[in-house]
Amino acid sequence: MPVKTNRLLFRVVTVWLLMIFANDASGARDICGGGVISDTNRSKPAFAALVLYEGGGHHVAFSKAARVWLDSLAAKKHFAVTYINNTEVINDDYLKQFRLFIQLDYPPYGWKPAAAAAFERYIQEGRGGWIGLHHATLLGEFDGFPMWDWFSAFMGGIRFTNYIPEFANGKVIVEDKKHPVMKGITSPFIINKEEWYTYNKSPRPQVHVLASVDESSYVPASDRKMGDHPVVWTNEHYKARNIYIFMGHGPGLLDNPAYLQLFENAIFWAAGK
Repeated sequence: MPVKTNRLLFRVVTVWLLMIFANDASGARDICGGGVISDTNRSKPAFAALVLYEGGGHHVAFSKAARVWLDSLAAKKHFAVTYINNTEVINDDYLKQFRLFIQLDYPPYGWKPAAAAAFERYIQEGRGGWIGLHHATLLGEFDGFPMWDWFSAFMGGIRFTNYIPEFANGKVIVEDKKHPVMKGITSPFIINKEEWYTYNKSPRPQVHVLASVDESSYVPASDRKMGDHPVVWTNEHYKARNIYIFMGHGPGLLDNPAYLQLFENAIFWAAGK
């Protein structure tokens, strides 16, 4: 083989190896349709988090922005993140890998039966922590699927009833300032351009409310109100450390310091760190 050809082959192999090492050091795994796209943070991370994200619909922009932020946080705080956008791979063995399950705007319907059953055990038996955002409480009958009664009970026995389609800014009041998830967050804090869900009732009797929205602060004003309107809560009747954070519609939230602090606090508390 000619010398020039040898040199070219050497350069190609070198570039290929550098690409592999770069992927190994970058920080997250993405599994879509069963294929691993990238794998990162494999050198003894503090913990591993699974992120089930919504890959279509109205929340794609939020999911994309949240993934960028999560990857950055994972690199700084040294934990591993795996992303999936469907429930095909979820079962008991798969979930054993993860200390934390983040339901990033993924709805509580359309799950594979085996995935739903494994998730219930994960929460009930405290096999890991959970954070649910926004769309995780779209509870009812949607797209031909029945309501997931177990999930409704987990969220305080609620059912989705309405939302503010034109969006509104609102003041969020911290109710439990001593809870670790609320550490460093000034009350009230403003959430801009949110679609504020309403439910058939307040989850308060069944959950520990950490924060609620002041419906009188909506700008523009709206008549879609609940009265008592929790937006951040944990259900202490389940062994898993769990946090639901209602806010999570638009990517602008990832520019809100109070929201980022809330999300970061929730990650480390739910993961037991």
